[in-house]
Amino acid sequence: MLIASLKRLEAVVAAETEALLTHRPFDQEAVNLRKSQSLLELTRLTRGLDPDQIAPEVADQLARLSRALSRNQGVVGQHLRAVEEISEIVTQAIRDSESDGTYSGHLRR
Repeated sequence: MLIASLKRLEAVVAAETEALLTHRPFDQEAVNLRKSQSLLELTRLTRGLDPDQIAPEVADQLARLSRALSRNQGVVGQHLRAVEEISEIVTQAIRDSESDGTYSGHLRR
């Protein structure tokens, strides 16, 4: 049951990563809900679990999930940085369009 839960979470994370990389639209709210549900399920399944008693198959799946999460974190971070840059460009464009140049040192034509 634990391995199945880990695989489901890996699949959700991998699908999100792939959608972001290919610029394919997806329902971010649904993805976040599935990730939250997986976290809750994993929390329940691992309650009382001794880390020293983890079966090799579970450890392998955890390693795969860790790699998928690392890749996802990098891709999501890249997208967030892009959104920040776009936001800064739009904000500056709005400021420039609203300014008459009085305090900027540049003459507006």
